[in-house]
Amino acid sequence: MILQIYLIGINCLSLLLMGLDKLKALRNNYRISEKTLIFLALIGGAIGIILGMLIFHHKTKKILFKVGIPIIIMIQIILCITTS
Repeated sequence: MILQIYLIGINCLSLLLMGLDKLKALRNNYRISEKTLIFLALIGGAIGIILGMLIFHHKTKKILFKVGIPIIIMIQIILCITTS
């Protein structure tokens, strides 16, 4: 139960930050670093990052996000299956 709450929270935060970063990009404001977004994906927020890419059309041309985030998701799924 705690893990599910954590994953929902971290994915909501990741999605929110992707939207915020897109807004900042459009307004030429200070941006959220790609390292921060990748870190969020690594600690469980990869689904939120992918949703942010799809909803906000953000970071979709960056190879690190286009290829890296799906790889992170696959690794996390494999880890969940093998540790269960």
